[in-house]
Amino acid sequence: MTTIVKRHGKTEEYDERKIYGSVYAAGLNVHLEEKEAEELADKVCSDVKDWLKEKKEVKSKDIFDKAILSLAKYNEDASFMYETHLDVS
Repeated sequence: MTTIVKRHGKTEEYDERKIYGSVYAAGLNVHLEEKEAEELADKVCSDVKDWLKEKKEVKSKDIFDKAILSLAKYNEDASFMYETHLDVS
């Protein structure tokens, strides 16, 4: 399993549900139907999962960047929404 290093140094195990939820929400925010948003989230999660296969530890920012690149392949508007709606806490 891949360990994620968060912004402030905390670590946690990779949880695909977080990316799925964020990508799904971005899809809905650009007016995709629920089924389309689900398919989009599945594709991005699959791309990220493949990218993570050989990695033991990655920064959360690197996963975020990979998700943006993957999302841009499938839907530019959703990619923009995902990228610009960060949790700034």
